[in-house]
Amino acid sequence: MAASVTQPALDVHLLHSFCLISGALVLNPLRFTLLSLSALLFIGCGSSSSTVSDSTADGMRRIAVIPKGTSHEFWKSVHFGAQKAADEAGNVEIIWRGPVVESDTGSQIETVKNMITMNVDGIVLAPNQKGGLVDAVEESIAEGIPVVIFDSGLDEGPEIISYVATDNYHGGKLAAQQMAKSINEKGNVILLRYLPGSESTEQREEGFLAGLEDFPEIKVVSSDQYAGESATTAKQMADQLLQQHGKDLAGIFAVCEPNANGTLEALRNAGLNGKVKLVAFDTSDALIEAMSDGSCSGVVLQDPIAMGYQAVKAILAELDGKPTEAVINTGEHVATPENMKEPEIQSLLKPKILE
Repeated sequence: MAASVTQPALDVHLLHSFCLISGALVLNPLRFTLLSLSALLFIGCGSSSSTVSDSTADGMRRIAVIPKGTSHEFWKSVHFGAQKAADEAGNVEIIWRGPVVESDTGSQIETVKNMITMNVDGIVLAPNQKGGLVDAVEESIAEGIPVVIFDSGLDEGPEIISYVATDNYHGGKLAAQQMAKSINEKGNVILLRYLPGSESTEQREEGFLAGLEDFPEIKVVSSDQYAGESATTAKQMADQLLQQHGKDLAGIFAVCEPNANGTLEALRNAGLNGKVKLVAFDTSDALIEAMSDGSCSGVVLQDPIAMGYQAVKAILAELDGKPTEAVINTGEHVATPENMKEPEIQSLLKPKILE
């Protein structure tokens, strides 16, 4: 649990007060009396502010939930799930902080450090760089603040409480199966990657390539290009790839929401939507519309609400001294033009968000 008493700070203040009082006793007995009273008042006030965390003072546990970014709909649904868990538990405040864009690792590290300084009771983190956040997580744990990792994994080292996520490798294999079905198990395809160091999308990418090994007549003509964190950069990369391979291309797998949205726009601009089959990972309004009009052949879905909910539940269980699972899988599904109207798929295509 997070430390609630800042003992080193208290010791410094006590020593300072003692030195003042001792000097006053020698120089001026009257001044000694006044300083003694001031020191006692200082110590008394400090017991309810400087030395006790806010969460202990008002009974409220503060949980920092730090996503990879805050601009995409996926993270707003994670926020909804996190708040739902807090509301059910009672006396829990969710502190929602994160970078605007998912490539801003420096900002995410700074956010973690700020939460440590605030002495929150626990941190729930989706690292946007699997190696870059290791030291910050180690620092949090060293300060007595437990950490749950969600959505995307962290390099080995820190003793985290739980890892709450989609099985992204399996999700990638599901994407490969949907791609094969869409192109009749033959043709040239492109894997459009996301960002180096993003563990979740790396697992999707590797799962997709492994899944295609079952289909010998499918050829991957490009698998080493990165689309970046926005739909704009994804469109630019997709434009280039379509110029190189569009004539003989059967399909593209885009591994996350901004990646897929940019690729969809590039296909439409080139007049190749529907001809070049698009399989995406993560939902958006544009992709839902694209499945309806034949521009998208399938979307691998996560459950972001369950992810935020289970991650907060795990950190609260740790704070309550209850057992937690080391890995919590929140599931993966495939939406297609054929099943997209089914209630379960609809709930994942359009998950609730926290505005």
